Amino acid sequence: MTENSIQDISLFYQSPSLDTEAADIVVTVPTFRRPQQLAQTLRSISDQRFDRPYCVVVMENDDEHLHGALAAREFLAGDRLPGLVIVAHQRGNCHAYNAGWRTVRETFSNYNAIAVMDDDEEADPCWLRDLCRAADHFGADIVGAPQVPIFESERTDRLEEHPVFAPPYLHSGRVPILYSSGNVLIGRQVLESMPMPYLDPVFNFIGGGDSDFYSRANEHGFLFAWCATAPVFEAIPDRRTSGSWLTARSRREGAISAMIENRRRPGLSGRLRTLAKSLLMLAASPLRAVKHGFKHRSAAFGIYYVHVAIGRLLAEFGMINEQYRNPEAN
Repeated sequence: MTENSIQDISLFYQSPSLDTEAADIVVTVPTFRRPQQLAQTLRSISDQRFDRPYCVVVMENDDEHLHGALAAREFLAGDRLPGLVIVAHQRGNCHAYNAGWRTVRETFSNYNAIAVMDDDEEADPCWLRDLCRAADHFGADIVGAPQVPIFESERTDRLEEHPVFAPPYLHSGRVPILYSSGNVLIGRQVLESMPMPYLDPVFNFIGGGDSDFYSRANEHGFLFAWCATAPVFEAIPDRRTSGSWLTARSRREGAISAMIENRRRPGLSGRLRTLAKSLLMLAASPLRAVKHGFKHRSAAFGIYYVHVAIGRLLAEFGMINEQYRNPEAN
């Protein structure tokens, strides 16, 4: 991995009210061609019931059109929320996160944590308060929380319970690991200790850079917690409810898990262990599919486990779908 050079990050806008020494929590929001949704995201951040000083860093990842940067500048200029807008010139999800987190380290001298959400999400009014309380209460370095799906069209198929959309945990408390960066609080001690780049650019268009980051943070001894009372609400367009999209996402999740295991266990023996696990999971997946299909009374729920196993096995042979390569179709 190689670190992005400073020329790959440029400042687009800084709000007049921003005090870089006062900020205690910095919310980082990567954005790519969602200016209207980004404005709603920023509005939800500005409306937090939170008594500690906080601000936002928006990472624009489309340096050609800059629609997100322009929308963020317009919102921040209203002085409802202090913050920065930067441009991450290298295209890719991981590059955007790395640019934002590096900017926090180099700009805000007294921050204690960063919070992370996506540009298609809106935060609960008590989001920041509850994340910070959970970090203190559970003694956690990294705290995750639910991403509640809000479907574009009204649905009757309980799709919010599908493993692709369901949260990994239901109750607040210490947990072994997290998986998503769509709603998370990361302590300063993590960013100060983990090497840069934080998210490996090999995951730019596959996804999973966050899962890989958490896996490495776990190896460093950092502790994780879950806060069930700090949701963000994620807009789910209709295309993400199609069978083909769910199949691609399920296989991608399997591929990411195999990739991370191979990275943690390098060498031939490690690869053979991961391959053996993938084959066992594929063999067991029909039984798991039947079990969960009956439990949820949905074949779509059950078949998820088959597709995860297939995705793991395909990844062993280098066949990984870059689902983020075409964001308009993702």
